[in-house]
Amino acid sequence: MTSVLRRVYHITAFSWYAFVVKSLAAKDGEELPPGIFVYGGPWKYLTFLNLLLQMSFFGLAAVNDLQPGKNSERTLTRCKDLLFSVFAFPVGMFVVALFWTIFAYDRELVYPASIDTFFPPWINHAMHTFVLPVLLGEVLVQPHVYPPTKHALAALGAVGLAYLFWIIWVYLSVGIWVYPLLGHFSTAGLVGFFFFNMSVVTLLYLLGDKLNSHVWSKDLNKIMAEPK
Repeated sequence: MTSVLRRVYHITAFSWYAFVVKSLAAKDGEELPPGIFVYGGPWKYLTFLNLLLQMSFFGLAAVNDLQPGKNSERTLTRCKDLLFSVFAFPVGMFVVALFWTIFAYDRELVYPASIDTFFPPWINHAMHTFVLPVLLGEVLVQPHVYPPTKHALAALGAVGLAYLFWIIWVYLSVGIWVYPLLGHFSTAGLVGFFFFNMSVVTLLYLLGDKLNSHVWSKDLNKIMAEPK
């Protein structure tokens, strides 16, 4: 029963994210508010990149569920666990937490009201709300083996720096910040904001590790005891 539930959950989550990504991609080329999809289209938004990340993880998880061979399954399982623990969970939770925090303070800094005309409320919640319960559901559905913390944080830091350089490149190329909030910072402020965000992501990674250990402590002990 648990195996069937896991398969249904992964396939359903993958299908949901594929549908959301397709709906967003269909907006490219429409007459949108100035600057939204200029230079890089949706690929410059962490929200969109996170949707692709979530879709990739659940797609990999669904494929892994269907693998009959132990060796191939073990390889896919390691990749799946790495993708979830280091990227999907902390980045997904970060997107939800940061978006709604800024939105509550001043939505114009992150999601201007003019966007509501083009993106219905369900898309906003698909990108910025539903990610959280889907990730928590994954924690409850299946255990994940986490890598050494220092390696995980190094990978997160590298990806964070890559995204920072990307949005700076977009600004230098077209003179528009990906998020209006960034235009209110000085250079030092941007650096501080980046390190603050990475601190939050780090805490979310540690939270995911703790939740996973709390829910699946017995199963993880069995997994770690298995011969590699």
